[in-house]
Amino acid sequence: MSDTPRLTIRRSWSRPDPAALAPFRDAPTGWVVDAQGRLGALPHWIRPLSRATGFVGTALTVSTRPVDNLAPYAALRFARPGDVLVVAADGADTGSVMGDILIGMARNAGIVGVVTDGLVRDLAGINGVGLPTFARALSPNSPFKDGPGSVGLPVVIGGLAVSPGDMVMGDEDGVVVVPRDALGAVAGRLPAIAQKEADMERVVENGAAQPPWLDGVLESGSVRYVD
Repeated sequence: MSDTPRLTIRRSWSRPDPAALAPFRDAPTGWVVDAQGRLGALPHWIRPLSRATGFVGTALTVSTRPVDNLAPYAALRFARPGDVLVVAADGADTGSVMGDILIGMARNAGIVGVVTDGLVRDLAGINGVGLPTFARALSPNSPFKDGPGSVGLPVVIGGLAVSPGDMVMGDEDGVVVVPRDALGAVAGRLPAIAQKEADMERVVENGAAQPPWLDGVLESGSVRYVD
């Protein structure tokens, strides 16, 4: 008999107070990236596949072997309302790790979004469930339920480390992760980012064909003209 467990599960961890997430609920992902040093977005190939895209919540982290969803199903037992199911599947592209049944149960458990670096299936059903679902792509190949996998432990998804309790948010542009310990600092920078965006939009609305800072760059000694 193998000594390797089918599942390794951390049953509880600290989640941020909902008030800590409030500043992010009306912010686009791009603003949040700007507020944390232009970092934090998952790679472009983890993209919205569902019609529903917007969510903000805390990471319920799962690691699974490719084309297996025992661990994602087990995670449902430990989900709390407001969680985001984050499933690291090593970027596997030979078959799905979840479909509309698991995602529907996730919605029923109070999960607000699903993110995986693997594949999903049953797109029509996923759209019927209405839960924002971000994944690498689609495949009708179905998963096994054998393990091994983990729940509630740190994972790496799309090259980005995610810990349970980190904030995860998504919109039509993609997914952004903010470490739990950085929430206050990033939220504190959002008003300045919002003001900067409003100022730039006003410049465009007033008919500008170039940004106001461009002349300073082009007329400085740091540009070499060859004509």
